[in-house]
Amino acid sequence: MATYPNEVAGARGASPMAWTYFKRYRMEIDLVEKPPEPVFPPNYRFLPWRDELLMHHARVKFQSFRQEIDANVFACFTHEDGCRRLMEAIRRKPGFLPEATWLAAFKDDSPPGRLEYCGTIQGILDLDTRVGAIQNVGVTPGHRNRGIGSALLMLALNGFHEAGAIRAFLEVTAENEGAIQLYERLGFAIVRTVYKVADVPAGR
Repeated sequence: MATYPNEVAGARGASPMAWTYFKRYRMEIDLVEKPPEPVFPPNYRFLPWRDELLMHHARVKFQSFRQEIDANVFACFTHEDGCRRLMEAIRRKPGFLPEATWLAAFKDDSPPGRLEYCGTIQGILDLDTRVGAIQNVGVTPGHRNRGIGSALLMLALNGFHEAGAIRAFLEVTAENEGAIQLYERLGFAIVRTVYKVADVPAGR
């Protein structure tokens, strides 16, 4: 991760900023054959896309990423309103694919019937290339390492396959080793390295 001084002066009293380049990998998976069915962890529900769930997706996205390295790469993850605007932008994209967009929820028995939303994934399909783009796989901290991310990814991949996609891809920050290992375990492979420039406080 290389850091360079920001040539734009900040406001008086503001923290000095620096240009930082984050190394990211594009990872792809072939979808010519139908992906395996997801394995659902007990006590969790996986909800297909409905427009009225948009704010729940946004809140889960915020809770999942606000303290992670991707919040340095994408400033919208640092506040809930930014995540809401991001979800609205994804929803408006011409290739937005409801079948590849899912929300995970934990079934809490106290009080009975209450759902705790804890995982999100969204999909966009390019109809010309038949390539699906996976957006922002997020699981809230208290629900990680329970198979939620794997289940969300397999639901999305099956949705892409059923919609006619021949391949799907995602991008992941190189320092996020746990996510990379998960994606490789599910069949993704690194095909390209890209660099994302971002403003972060100097010295971070």
